Amino acid sequence: MEFSYYLPVNLVFGRGSVGKIGILSADYGKKALIITGHSSTKKSGLLDRVIKYLKKAGVDSVVFDKVKQNPLTTTAQEAAEFAKKEACELVIGVGGGSIMDCAKAAAFLSVNEGDINDYIFNRLKSDKALPILLVPTTCGTGSEGNGFAVLTNPENGDKKSLRCNAIVAKASIIDSECMMTMPKGILASVGFDALCHCMEAYISKISQPMTDMMCEKGMKLIGKYLIPLFEGECAPGAWDAVSFASTLGGMVINTAGVTLAHGMEHPASGLRDITHGKGLAALTPVVMEASVSGCPEKFAVISRCLGGMDEHDCVEKIREFIEKLELTVTLGELGIKETDVPWMAANCMKVSAAGISYHPVTFGREQIEELYRKAL
Repeated sequence: MEFSYYLPVNLVFGRGSVGKIGILSADYGKKALIITGHSSTKKSGLLDRVIKYLKKAGVDSVVFDKVKQNPLTTTAQEAAEFAKKEACELVIGVGGGSIMDCAKAAAFLSVNEGDINDYIFNRLKSDKALPILLVPTTCGTGSEGNGFAVLTNPENGDKKSLRCNAIVAKASIIDSECMMTMPKGILASVGFDALCHCMEAYISKISQPMTDMMCEKGMKLIGKYLIPLFEGECAPGAWDAVSFASTLGGMVINTAGVTLAHGMEHPASGLRDITHGKGLAALTPVVMEASVSGCPEKFAVISRCLGGMDEHDCVEKIREFIEKLELTVTLGELGIKETDVPWMAANCMKVSAAGISYHPVTFGREQIEELYRKAL
């Protein structure tokens, strides 16, 4: 057995741990750019608390709050220009996956010249970025645990990630109390995304013992706790469990990657600004149904993590899980049209070549088109 595992991330877990943001930030500079969304962290009071903790530790801050779902390359560039104008020495992302991804990209662009799309497609490379600290407020993307920043180019709809160790956070504070104000619809969407990260990394051709171990733990925790949380259970331990699983999901895709379901979803949400978790809910059962033969023993494990028996009922259990989260949807209901399919398949081959190659069953463009049509 031979494998290599490397992920230089500092994870700070625990309820109330957001109170450490000031002390942790002070090691990296005296002025921070806080990147967040339009309203949720303001309404919850979290943004004000973070500013207060920073000030107490002697760190000044300015706020950039223009990030939306499926963050744009242009938004990240705007945030970077603001960071440079304000002479910020570090970047703090406070919010969900879109916020954290934009924060990472802004930290990268603050110290690197050129078009970020050239870095995304590896035409340019750099190992520099401003120091990054992250405070996730959703338990889904796991962006706090990896060196990915998924961005959409508004000029052509390409949705693809910037990937480098320079954008791994210097510290990620995973405080489940910061997640308890999520509306149940958002919880369902992001929680299913976390499950997909674990499932896809698990079946990936480049999975390895370290990622398999983390994937299995993440799937078990989500399988046990996400539905009760969605249905109204408020046990703090359940929030801790799903938050931990989400972080594990982010860590495993850093090493083992995502596979075809994510690869097919990115063109859909890049084209139509679809909520990522809903796009995955439409595509995952279709993709998994066509893929069981690639590694039946791993599909059997996935099934058992969701309360099933073996590979034969795995897709059924995934569909039941989606139904319990009230996420049952088709691509057509999300705004995708039959005429979009050829472009999405071509774009999938362009932006998700790695994920396609990692998938346990090989699919070409025509087969991907057919999968899209089944999901309509």
